[in-house]
Amino acid sequence: MKRILIFILPLLIITAVVFVIFGIFQVRSEEAKMMDEIKRKTKTVAESTEFSVKYIFQHNDLQAAHRVVQRFQKRERFQGCVIYDKDGNIAAITERFADWKKVNKPYIQEILKDRAPQENTLNFKNYPVYSYAMPVLNDGGAVIGVVEVIYDTSYVRATLNDMWKRINIALIILVLLITVIVFFTQKRMFSEPINHLTEWFRHFQKGEVPDSHKLKAGGELGKLATEVEQVALSLKVAQKNISDQARARIDEKDLWTEVKLKDLVRAKLGENSLFAVSNREPYMHVMDEKTKTVKCIRPASGVVTAMDPIMRACSGTWVAHGSGDADKKFVNSKDKLGVPPEDSRYILKRIWLSKEEEEGYYYGFANEGLWPLCHITYTRPIFRESDWQMYKEVNQKFADSVISELPAKNPFVFIHDYHFTLLPRMIKEKRPDAKIALFWHIPWPNTEVFSICPYRKEILDGMLGCDLIGFHIQQHCNNFIDTVNSTLECRIDNEKSSIIRNKKETFIRPFPISVDPYVSQNILEKSAEQKNMIREKLELDGKIVMLSVERIDYTKGISERILAIDRFLEKYPEYKKKFVFIQLAAPSRTHIKRYHDLMSEIDELIEKKNWKHCDGAWKPIIYLKYHFSMEEIAPFYAIADICIVSSLHDGMNLVAKEFVAAKKGEAGALILSCFTGASRELADAVMVNPYYIEEFADKIKYAMDMPSKEKKQRMENMYKIVSENNIYRWAGDIITDIASLQSKGYETKPR
Repeated sequence: MKRILIFILPLLIITAVVFVIFGIFQVRSEEAKMMDEIKRKTKTVAESTEFSVKYIFQHNDLQAAHRVVQRFQKRERFQGCVIYDKDGNIAAITERFADWKKVNKPYIQEILKDRAPQENTLNFKNYPVYSYAMPVLNDGGAVIGVVEVIYDTSYVRATLNDMWKRINIALIILVLLITVIVFFTQKRMFSEPINHLTEWFRHFQKGEVPDSHKLKAGGELGKLATEVEQVALSLKVAQKNISDQARARIDEKDLWTEVKLKDLVRAKLGENSLFAVSNREPYMHVMDEKTKTVKCIRPASGVVTAMDPIMRACSGTWVAHGSGDADKKFVNSKDKLGVPPEDSRYILKRIWLSKEEEEGYYYGFANEGLWPLCHITYTRPIFRESDWQMYKEVNQKFADSVISELPAKNPFVFIHDYHFTLLPRMIKEKRPDAKIALFWHIPWPNTEVFSICPYRKEILDGMLGCDLIGFHIQQHCNNFIDTVNSTLECRIDNEKSSIIRNKKETFIRPFPISVDPYVSQNILEKSAEQKNMIREKLELDGKIVMLSVERIDYTKGISERILAIDRFLEKYPEYKKKFVFIQLAAPSRTHIKRYHDLMSEIDELIEKKNWKHCDGAWKPIIYLKYHFSMEEIAPFYAIADICIVSSLHDGMNLVAKEFVAAKKGEAGALILSCFTGASRELADAVMVNPYYIEEFADKIKYAMDMPSKEKKQRMENMYKIVSENNIYRWAGDIITDIASLQSKGYETKPR
């Protein structure tokens, strides 16, 4: 519609201007014509009346004078006639025009003096009149009086106004006709062909263009479509060749890399596109308040850490909430952009949420309800009906957006985390052919704990819209199956580890998530200068460096960690001034009171313990609280001798694996909570119960005193696990399983 207005507006303006100019000339011409007619009539009447007035003054017959002027009483437009004597006094006047006596008429004296007629246009009683006055002369040429005839010209104005109305009506009709004609012409000549082309491209992109499509009828656009089909055919053949080559390469017994994952995607998914869905976006644009410039940052998130290298390899589409305050400036008309910004490898589609939607769906139901429900940290979950309704609305908004992007044949939708429990069912109802996997990044509680949730049936039913649901460890899979079995009517197939509900089978599998070990190493190779700057700035030379990295969250055990360091210094004061503990913490979910209070608690606790144990310029804890990028964290991993991961409950915890990857088998120690999923894989870490502060303090000492040879051996063992079971293998296992789903069963490749 906007394009039509841009096209038609200049045409309408030109038409209106021409019409108005024409109207002005026509009205003025008509006005001059009518005034000429009035003047002619008035002059003729005045001249014919002059003879009667001359006789009246010669015989001094005032009765005759009154009879003359009264003849104008019944004339429609002649207002009246006035007879003046030789001194300019009114001798007789038409009765209905009696108020004319009050009008100042200096021209009468001029007529008596000059003996020449005069015409004037005057206002009388708020309407215009035309006056023609001429002298009455005797036979000797002397002025004996004046006769004045007044004509009502108000009808001229009324007539011209009517004319303008007719002109305006004609203009409006003309504008409407032009608009309608141009609209239908533009629609027929431009809009419809372009819409057909757009529709054809949309279907063609999804692989569902019928031979009978309107664009096939011919024309220039039909030729264009035919050429595009030829190019697409060539690409299809090339993709088939690449897919065949990829199948051959994935059987090779080498480590999983980005290239191998890309080969797997080509071999297993073929032309199908990969669509990832998460709440957190992998790249966000934010305004720097200090410099007033826009920065593109990677948010602190396990989902982002895991999925970004996968999406780089698979070149799919990632649908996520656009939460950056400058995000809207960098998307196209479809709310998409290529990411990473400096090297576009896949598409990010941003979904916009209002403050009310974000408050209810994200901060409310997801993070005050499901998050504490699934983490056993004794924080009570809060469930509000308004939050639940908003959670459903946002899930539907994401579903509509994803469905609009899906190709025609068997797409793969990879959904992430507890924000979208209803999304699989919503997508499956509209696209039953879509293969849908959900990976649950946090723990799944036991049946008794999950029964607290008042919306558990809707949540579980929504999740069972998936073909495959993945958890970090087998225990979480078992908890989920038990929860579904005790909540919904279904059948459990223990042999295949699947749930059958309403003739729909959903497979449950453990997929221990990991990291890209090559990313940290590449960054570290470039960060030697940064390491030196950090050491110098924080005065770390000659000290054992302990490190922790995480979001500020009550599940991460930050307070327990500080208390353990406090107890360590109480029990082993000889270590004072010999070590420094660095806590990198990114603020998170500060709108939620529990998180806001936690930040204050940690600030106060660290200040108190630093004051307690400080010795001169030395203090045990360095607290750096802001959002860190991977490039900023990597030098700290390199500097650290010990990394502490003391989560009270965690699905996996990728910080532990990032530290191991960064060390690349070099000497170091990892203190790891036994309540993390990573503890099942990284058996060479120093295991700790973060609730048991006494043991925690002793384990810190144990890690510090561990011989270098043992540290190196442990790190080598853990690095081998992380490098072999990396993020590409994690994604490869999921893609292999989802691609192996068959209508009559499930086939899985041995791992």
